[in-house]
Amino acid sequence: MNGRPEVLASEATELLRHIVEIPSPSYHEAALARYLVERLRSWGFTASVDPAGNVIGELDRGPGPTVLLLAHMDTAPGTPRVRCADGRLYGRGTVDAKGPLAAMVCAAVNAHSFRGRLRLVAAVEEETPGSRGATEYVRRGHRPDALIVGEPSGVDTVVLGYKGRLDLRYDVRCPAAHPTSPEPRATELAVLAWRSLLEMLGPASHAAFDRPGVTLTELSGDLTTASAHLTVRTPPDFDADACAEELRQRVGRGEVSVVHAVPACRVRRTDPVVRALTRAIRGQDLLPRAKVKTATSDMNTVAEYWEVPMATYGPGDSRLDHTEDEHIVLGEYHRSIAVLAEALTALSASLPATARPAPGAQGPGRAWAAPQGRLS
Repeated sequence: MNGRPEVLASEATELLRHIVEIPSPSYHEAALARYLVERLRSWGFTASVDPAGNVIGELDRGPGPTVLLLAHMDTAPGTPRVRCADGRLYGRGTVDAKGPLAAMVCAAVNAHSFRGRLRLVAAVEEETPGSRGATEYVRRGHRPDALIVGEPSGVDTVVLGYKGRLDLRYDVRCPAAHPTSPEPRATELAVLAWRSLLEMLGPASHAAFDRPGVTLTELSGDLTTASAHLTVRTPPDFDADACAEELRQRVGRGEVSVVHAVPACRVRRTDPVVRALTRAIRGQDLLPRAKVKTATSDMNTVAEYWEVPMATYGPGDSRLDHTEDEHIVLGEYHRSIAVLAEALTALSASLPATARPAPGAQGPGRAWAAPQGRLS
């Protein structure tokens, strides 16, 4: 180990419990960011908070590739009581995504045979439309040689891709009229927009990767003014602009605006990061699995900008995201640290190194969408 620090299982559990105990709902991540910077520095990282509020930590282990570990600090609202019971840690964020984030921190420290640069980004506002933390980082950051996104996949599973997301807002105003007037009311037009979107997209499903899933996330108004927020989880090759334009044509009155749009992303089983994680899972005597998910993550955001090997991995059962029963099995959390450490070591040996940027260098602009197609 050459005198390098080692995160023990007890310390890994302590780290996770501490960051879960610090509330960090979206837009309120600053206290957790300060704590993470302190802990990262104690384990040898250079660490700071960038202008967006992201925590940026780095371990420089000599010549070799740069591998980026990206997870998010923010959580959905809610404060389930933090407690340990029966080998499980309960609390908001244990699964989404403080468990994966803590596992990445520990794995980076413990990957003693890694040669190159390990960069950790703990991003803000992933749970909000726009994913501002990851978006700002990729717009300004230097492109890495490979990327692992920290989200709950399960200790034995690699996520190859995610559906995209289209957030629409419909606003309408109508002249005041008597309730018995035959003219449509604002609330009725908002409902018409929702129904029109459902008709346009045909059989929708939140369970199928190749079909859109639709949610009416907010509806408010009265006879004269109404607003509807509509979210579409989009499959590969979905045309967000055409969808918004068709909805405008169908409703006729009011305004349809695109609040946020990010396309679906998907990599193949032959991706170097997928291969490294798969071998590392098998090295833990687990049967590796691969899947795509019908939600959206920061992997979508990054895939818009960078053509680099990437995949998503992290401990936790995503079915527990945002629930009052959110918890992580600590044994699986510890095994995921070993998986990540082994995968990082494999990536440092298999990826070609690239020239390092000068201080303050900017990364490339948007140039790529993740490859689509069958899982192969």
